[in-house]
Amino acid sequence: MEDLVAPGAGSPPANGNGNGGGKGKQASPKGREVFRSQRRESEGSVDCPTLEFEYGDADGHAAELSELYSYTENLEFTTNRRCFEEDFKTQVQGKEWLELEEDAQKAYVMGLLDRLEVVSRERRLKVARAVLYLAQGTFGECDSEVDVLHWSRYNCFLLYQMGTFSAFLELLHMEIDNSQACSTAVRKPAISIADSTELRVLLSVLYLLVENIRLERATDSCGWRTARETFRTELSFSMHNEEPFALLLFSMVTKFCSGLAPHFPIKKVLLLLWKVVMFTLGGFEHLQALKVQKRAELGLPPLAEDSIQVVKSMRAASPPSYTLDLGESQLAPPPSKLRGRRGSRRQLLTKQDSLDIYNERDLFKTEEPATEEEEESAGDGERTLDGELDLLEQDPLVPPPLSQAPLSAERVAFPKGLPWAPKVRQKDIEHFLELSRNKFIGFTLGQDTDTLVGLPRPIHESVKTLKQHKYVSIADVQIKNEEELEKCPMSLGEEVVPETPCEILYQGMLYSLPQYMIALLKILLAAAPTSKAKTDSINILADVLPEEMPVTVLQSMKLGIDVNRHKEIIVKSISALLLLLLKHFKLNHIYQFEYVSQHLVFANCIPLILKFFNQNILSYITAKNSIYFAVGLCQWEHLSPGLPLLYHPGFARTYYGESGKQMRIR
Repeated sequence: MEDLVAPGAGSPPANGNGNGGGKGKQASPKGREVFRSQRRESEGSVDCPTLEFEYGDADGHAAELSELYSYTENLEFTTNRRCFEEDFKTQVQGKEWLELEEDAQKAYVMGLLDRLEVVSRERRLKVARAVLYLAQGTFGECDSEVDVLHWSRYNCFLLYQMGTFSAFLELLHMEIDNSQACSTAVRKPAISIADSTELRVLLSVLYLLVENIRLERATDSCGWRTARETFRTELSFSMHNEEPFALLLFSMVTKFCSGLAPHFPIKKVLLLLWKVVMFTLGGFEHLQALKVQKRAELGLPPLAEDSIQVVKSMRAASPPSYTLDLGESQLAPPPSKLRGRRGSRRQLLTKQDSLDIYNERDLFKTEEPATEEEEESAGDGERTLDGELDLLEQDPLVPPPLSQAPLSAERVAFPKGLPWAPKVRQKDIEHFLELSRNKFIGFTLGQDTDTLVGLPRPIHESVKTLKQHKYVSIADVQIKNEEELEKCPMSLGEEVVPETPCEILYQGMLYSLPQYMIALLKILLAAAPTSKAKTDSINILADVLPEEMPVTVLQSMKLGIDVNRHKEIIVKSISALLLLLLKHFKLNHIYQFEYVSQHLVFANCIPLILKFFNQNILSYITAKNSIYFAVGLCQWEHLSPGLPLLYHPGFARTYYGESGKQMRIR
């Protein structure tokens, strides 16, 4: 998702270290240099590369497939291929899978599903690996990555139409209820990837089915589109008196966090849970369409903008600064010394540029107007604390107006830099009129927003502008309806709640919702960067650690990178899952959103999120990608010759995402 753009050439700012053109005595130059070096490490400098990103539901199709696997699973691709070829040769003579007709392929898949129903775990695992090889695209018979992706989608639709999902769902229930495997894993001092072999195979097949069928393309046939809708309905609603599939995965998460099943491959569980929720409830575009539809049903005016498209057009935010930078305010010279240096440095934290301009042009501020002396020092005085930090010194995005010139029409117009349209609630208008009436008249008129008698002309214009940007949200209507139902429960009767996938999921999660949120945050905490020893945290590396620990430097380096990547994918899946749930619950009903948010706050979600921001994000991403690919490709060529680079764990992010090429190592 992130591609690195080469940094542009730039000269170092003048007086960058305080030793150049500045005059007068300065406090502790060495201390200032230390703070400056800390700042460069935490936020990067002007010479750091710019992060290009695309805001969306998920990464590219190839990237999402590659993140399912880890380096430790390299050898299992060859095992899957061998199991398929051994079984295929016993059933079909003289042909390959791609050479068969569709009817022959269906007949072979039906035979595979029949051979799944055996008592022997070893034979059942071999057949499951053969099915997994089909879902992976039969890469041994393909010549390019495009062919692998094509046949992976084709095989997944074929497998679903033959009933593979139901068969593997039953096997997943059996493995979850396998008390012998759970007790063995609990007693073992060190859990490795070998303890979750069956679960990983089953979850991989289910993930590939969901991810490939979820992907919509214009070239899909009518049969595929019908199968997609059927699959979505099967995942969304309870079938045969069973709970929705997402609730089963949530129960696996809570069972893993409770310590009863430490061998569960939690990364695959979380990825599958995220994709199931996205598939059943819908992504950002579907959410926006639902919002437009619901506003039309409630009689509200249409939305003035698409918030998703607005966010996609915004620039990437700079990494946050460390609190150590605040100490430089005591070491910097007074503001009078800084006036001659304005514009000598470019601002590194520019994520609030548009908002700063908007605040500067705000028509509804209640502060007193600035004097001429304050306007002359607008570049320094209005940012006294921030101006003392070299970090926040910047050239203004728009030229400042003359100090003694009146506000022009362009000055008070809507700023171009503001990414979204302003929204004003009814309560904001009432509060503004209440303050104005108390100031100019001495009494209020309650919720009356039309009577403006006795108020000066600027107040009239302000109220007119506020009403032009008045926004009534769906949440306001829902809260008002709940208040009316509470006042008149007998006359209004019982509310009719539509059985939507979001409502069914919330009803199923309701009784165990606190446990689900705590379990997700526990896993998020275990993957968080911290300097403290987490002795009481859960082990999230059970599905990435090999049976035999590495003995060489290269193997140790590869395992360390694999562990860090494993944690990063877990963080991505949990954060995306929580964001998706909050967005859909807020649209479904505001009180559902508040209930989920309340439990997240109770579980210390906010400090946990801040913990992730308190790290060297830019250097982290840059260093990870460069080292990650160099070691990974070397190991991949050594361990898996002939296997498509598509299934290289770092392929989509570090190679395919940057160059766009398609490559196969032979």
